[in-house]
Amino acid sequence: FSRMFVQICLYFYCKCLWRCLKFVVRKLTGQCELQRICYNTKPGAARTMKIEASLKGSKSKRLQTSVNVHPDAIEKTIDDIMELKRINPDINPQLGVSLQACLLQIVGYRNLIAEVEKLRREPYDSENPQHEEMLLKLWKCLKPNSPLKARISKQWCEIGFQGDDPKTDFRGMGLLGLYNLVYFAEWDTEIAQQVLTDSLHPKYREVTKKELSQLSKAEWEKKKFDKAIGYSFAIVGINITDLAYNLLVSGALKTHFYNVAPEAPTLTHLKCKKSYLMHEFHKFWIDEDPLDIMEFNRVREKFYKRILRQLQNPEMALCPHFAASESLINM
Repeated sequence: FSRMFVQICLYFYCKCLWRCLKFVVRKLTGQCELQRICYNTKPGAARTMKIEASLKGSKSKRLQTSVNVHPDAIEKTIDDIMELKRINPDINPQLGVSLQACLLQIVGYRNLIAEVEKLRREPYDSENPQHEEMLLKLWKCLKPNSPLKARISKQWCEIGFQGDDPKTDFRGMGLLGLYNLVYFAEWDTEIAQQVLTDSLHPKYREVTKKELSQLSKAEWEKKKFDKAIGYSFAIVGINITDLAYNLLVSGALKTHFYNVAPEAPTLTHLKCKKSYLMHEFHKFWIDEDPLDIMEFNRVREKFYKRILRQLQNPEMALCPHFAASESLINM
């Protein structure tokens, strides 16, 4: 009880002290916290995340709720913030532009989560012609020279589905899993086809003397003669979609999206990032050199932790397709 009491006292003391410090700094600089952030922090994740934290931590309810407004109300919200903070927009024209860009990113990220969640909850429907069209497009992109003989076919196993009908594999991620697979196969066709080929074909290699000394005879035989990159392309793709989804809803991807999207992040940004993650996981899997597919969860968890560490860097942008936009410079 005493420890809890001390922690509560420290919390309120620090909170009051922080507000006092902010008050003193404003009097000394003549600028509120939002102004100091916009003027002293370069555009991108570092600035937007500080603005978001400042608004959410404000004692003003109007500022707290500004991060939850509708995109159409952002301009009016900026005017309210400027009025509440007694900032003259004529003297500080760039501040309004910077705040608007940050709010578009913050609100856009929230809306993107809602859009992604809707897709994840929508099940694959074989009676829906649009769903079927996307599934067939996935096959055509990955296997352009091998016509699909029937909708229900063992051929689906050739691109990494578990059975004759792929719809059963979309249960966990719904349409989101299919959308991301199709995007990867359609827009990064050459890379997707190479990853698929690698995942199917055995890869012989010699075992070093050091490895030999550390392995049992059975393990050595397995590594030498049964070595395969060895995973189901489609199933792993859906699994990587789940990884990307968890990064998104946890807020970890704010760093990436606030750096690559000059305004509101979109579903296209997410699908592009998933394609990047799929390619990176493939390389990571090869580097990890697992004995077999039974090590998938271990490798996936290690890969997930590596991505999380990268996203702790406020300047990080995971996806080469959307390098940090030059248009951020003028915000």
